[in-house]
Amino acid sequence: MTDDSPKRVFPDAGADIRQAQEMPETPQTRSPAYRLAFNDDDFMARDELRPVRLQLELLKPELLMSEYGIESTVVLFGGARIPEPDLRHTARTETLAALADYYQVARDFARLLTERFQTDGVRDNVIVTGGGPGVMEAGNRGAADAGGVSIGLNIVLPHEQAPNRHVTPELCFNFHYFGIRKMHFLLRANAVAIFPGGFGTLDEMFEALTLIQTDRMAPIPFLLFGKQFWERIINFEALAEAGTISRADLDLFRFVETAEEAVALIERWHRTGGY
Repeated sequence: MTDDSPKRVFPDAGADIRQAQEMPETPQTRSPAYRLAFNDDDFMARDELRPVRLQLELLKPELLMSEYGIESTVVLFGGARIPEPDLRHTARTETLAALADYYQVARDFARLLTERFQTDGVRDNVIVTGGGPGVMEAGNRGAADAGGVSIGLNIVLPHEQAPNRHVTPELCFNFHYFGIRKMHFLLRANAVAIFPGGFGTLDEMFEALTLIQTDRMAPIPFLLFGKQFWERIINFEALAEAGTISRADLDLFRFVETAEEAVALIERWHRTGGY
C-alpha cells in the first residue's frame, strides 16, 4: 500500500495470504477446501472459472502497462523463423535465408520509432511484439538498441517459447487465451507493421484488417513490409476484382520497403490523418 492509497478498514488480500500460511498444520488447514479461493491454483484452473481467468488476463497486462506509463504502441508482427542476417546460413530454405534482411529492417524500424517517440520520459508508440524469436526479437532488440522499452506478449505453446531477451522484463506478459492476447495487441495501437511471416502473422494481419474494414476499430497506419513477398502469397487485386472485398479496402494498407519509409508514413498519418 503506497502513502497516497486510501486507508483500509479491512485487511488486504496479501495480508490474509500471509496469515493463512502461518496457520497451524491440522487436517482441516491442509485440506484444499480451506485454501483462500483466490490463492488456490487448483480452484482457479477449474473449467467453471474460465470467465474469471479471461477477465484476469485482460486486466493484469492492462493495469501493469498503465502503471508503467505506456501511452500508445506500434504493433510489429512477423515470422518467428526468420533469422538475423549473420545467421541466414541456418535457414531451412533459400527463401527464408533471403528474408533475413527483414530482420534488420524490423530492428531498424523499432530503433527509429523508439528514438523518435520515447523522449523525456514519454512512452508513446512503444513497440509491442509476440515476444518470440525472429522478426519479433528484431523489434524488441531495436527498441533496446535505442535505450527504450518494448512489450512482449508471449503465449503458452507446446513447442515454444521463452521470451526473447530484448523484451523489457516488466512488460513481458504470458497468456493462455489467444483472444485476450489479440486484444492487448490492438488496445493501444497507433500503427500496425506486418513483416513476412507464416500462419500466425497472417492470422493477426487479417484479423486487424477485418476490424478496420468493418469499423470495429479506428483506421491506423497499416504497413506491409516487402511488396514482392506479399503480392506473391496474396492476390489482393483478385479479391477486389472478384468483389469479395471493396476496391476501397485496398487503401486500408500500404506497402513499404524500408524502416525510414515506414516511420515517415506513420508520422505523416498522425499529422494529417491519412497516408
